[in-house]
Amino acid sequence: MSVSIKSARVVDHKALFTQPTSRGVLKPQVNSKKSSASPKNWTMNDFEVGKPLGQGKFGNVYLAREKKHKFVVALKVLFKKQLMDSKVEHQLRREIEIQSRMRHPSILRLFGYFHDSDKIYLILEFAAMGEVFKDLNRVHKYDDKTASRHIADVASALHYCHTKNVIHRDIKPENLLLDINGKIKVSDFGWSVHAPSGRRETLCGTLDYLPPEMVDGKQHNHTADNWALGVLAFEFLTGRPPFEAKNQKETYKKITNLDFTFPNYVSKEARDFITKLLQKDPKKRLDLPLVPAHPWITKYADKPTNNKI
Repeated sequence: MSVSIKSARVVDHKALFTQPTSRGVLKPQVNSKKSSASPKNWTMNDFEVGKPLGQGKFGNVYLAREKKHKFVVALKVLFKKQLMDSKVEHQLRREIEIQSRMRHPSILRLFGYFHDSDKIYLILEFAAMGEVFKDLNRVHKYDDKTASRHIADVASALHYCHTKNVIHRDIKPENLLLDINGKIKVSDFGWSVHAPSGRRETLCGTLDYLPPEMVDGKQHNHTADNWALGVLAFEFLTGRPPFEAKNQKETYKKITNLDFTFPNYVSKEARDFITKLLQKDPKKRLDLPLVPAHPWITKYADKPTNNKI
């Protein structure tokens, strides 16, 4: 029997840290002609927990299966004390608020959450092939076909986010997963922000992926993600980010000066694509709806994605 898990509208995320216990807010609905399925709150007793899938700063991720309907998920277990000690509660609340509303084939689903006195549990879509970061390290670098397919999927996901006034702000191989078919799933919305005004000032993200406007302390908008897409394409094709340096100061300098060079083996189409994204002026960066029509995508991706921008 198939099961569709639907998260309830999140009203008060502060309860994650202020209430001693909770049975959560997720309400599953079994696919049927009847629309009156009884809501059910989640606890750990509803899941069979399997092997660990990964380890992070604030907790671990496990393979899990919902007992009644055998629905396989990834269960992210976070420790409240560590989150509070690092003062990132607001980031987790924002991550839940944003990711739980995302509905796109290249964005990892966050079905919902529940919590107890010590831990917070996020119920996530299971991406069977794991992190792109690990896959990229395994092969060292991607060929044009693989890289362009992945980039087309990421671009589609980011454009969807932007139509919802969401800026991801932390695109990198570690935050991309692969499903059983090797398709991209954008994850980790911890640095994401809902920005209807379009402009933000916070310096955030990962050093090698920061756009010049962030480095220079200026306001940024959704085109920070466009820049990151260019950095990602470069890293996919070469195995390293374009502005990599010995220290933070040198990396900042290279970013602001657009100081990077392509290895000889990078195709002319890929060079053109990356150069059109790595523009210091945010207004000049390639618009994401134009990505599928770029020669690098049309030549190498070979029907790169079923996602429509």
